[in-house]
Amino acid sequence: MPNHKSAKKRVRQTTRKNEVNRNNRSRLRTAVKKLRSSLTGKDVEATQGLLPTTVSMIDKMVNKGIIHRNAAARHKSRLTKHVNEMAAAKI
Repeated sequence: MPNHKSAKKRVRQTTRKNEVNRNNRSRLRTAVKKLRSSLTGKDVEATQGLLPTTVSMIDKMVNKGIIHRNAAARHKSRLTKHVNEMAAAKI
């Protein structure tokens, strides 16, 4: 337990930031799962519509420090590749 006033404040701040980061990470994971589940479906237009919003969310999470920029680049690259493969298979 913190004894100093500044340590108590730090605990409060850390608790608040942890909650915000947890919520943001959850939103990101949900968006990625939604896109991945859409990849298994047959609706190419819906999947292509989800890609920009998911990529945008990934970029926002990088700016907030939720995920590392290289991890974000890896996720964006793989998701885009799968969406493009799905679109090419439907042609």
